[in-house]
Amino acid sequence: MMNSPICSMLDIEFPLLAFSHCRDVVAAVSKAGGMGVFGAVGLGPDRLREELDWIDAHVDGKPYGLDLIVPNKYEGKGQKVDPGKIAASIPDTHTEFVNDILADHDIDSEGVVESRGISSNFARNLSDEGASTSLEVGFEYPIKLVANALGVPPQVMLDMGKQHDVPVAALVGAKEHAVAQVNAGVDILVVAGGEAGGHCGDVSTMVLIPEVARAVREMGADTPILAAGGITTGEQMAAAMAMGAAGAWCGSVWLTTAEAETNPVVKEKMLAASSRDTVRSRSRTGKPSRQLRSPWTDAWEAEDAPKPLPMPMQSMVSEPALKKIDKLSQGGHQGAKDLATYWVGQGVGLMNQPLSSGQVVQQFKEDFADAYQRLASSLGD
Repeated sequence: MMNSPICSMLDIEFPLLAFSHCRDVVAAVSKAGGMGVFGAVGLGPDRLREELDWIDAHVDGKPYGLDLIVPNKYEGKGQKVDPGKIAASIPDTHTEFVNDILADHDIDSEGVVESRGISSNFARNLSDEGASTSLEVGFEYPIKLVANALGVPPQVMLDMGKQHDVPVAALVGAKEHAVAQVNAGVDILVVAGGEAGGHCGDVSTMVLIPEVARAVREMGADTPILAAGGITTGEQMAAAMAMGAAGAWCGSVWLTTAEAETNPVVKEKMLAASSRDTVRSRSRTGKPSRQLRSPWTDAWEAEDAPKPLPMPMQSMVSEPALKKIDKLSQGGHQGAKDLATYWVGQGVGLMNQPLSSGQVVQQFKEDFADAYQRLASSLGD
């Protein structure tokens, strides 16, 4: 076990945490000495139990965690979530814009509007009530970490974490957010730079890690930091730890692994992509998130594009169409293959070799050790 507060807190060998929506990746990383964290925001209680049943049966008793998204601000916050009502409030301009993108790539829009209801679990799980339900399910299992991906965790998450003696982590993209999280009683800070895939801020990882580390020290706190944002190698992990992190939190690097359920078309795009082939945009969820650039993302960035709607309305606009694109692309439809995209960070430029999740963890360990030796040797005798 490495000498890191993350390792002792989570009872893991190597302080590398893997965020993934794929249960196979979660289990593989935990078995390899890191810790898999299952992203469950789109799942209802029954599906969540099904996935956690599988993980628990395949993780060989190793620790794993659960990640939710409960933002501090979204459309309808504090009200009873009614996905049907939210979907009905989507402007015609956005529906027509999506239909035009599809038509330009020889895809009909049949069924897209009707399938907006598939985002109902996502919409419900954004609420404190939805989070509470997911947490109740999660704590039926021996999870060793629970994380909130947007904003200060709801009080129910902090309370249930303490009740079950499970650390609560929260993602932050700015120093002031980190200070607020520490004051709220969060146990672990996941400090994500703007290079990150998915939801991210606009401050680079190289600047944000030491900025937050210093702020935490000045508060007199000992809250450990996990570095995130474009980190896909052990060298980057070592650099982040040299700046004050206690480990790394990675999401993108698992998307091209053998176990990942990433659309094979998108996986091939990622393996061929450079670090400049991503875009940070509000067009997918309503909040800034980094994704693989494609004609879909280009259309939303055009001057005549409608302004993205608040979360979760924008997800209801985008996700049904993107799911149809995914399905058609895997069937060989060229227009859909061109449009296909997914969240990924700028580290995609370093993800150019298909590996298993276990091999990625091993590569991280070896590259980390090599980087550590280089740093140590630079000090001389």
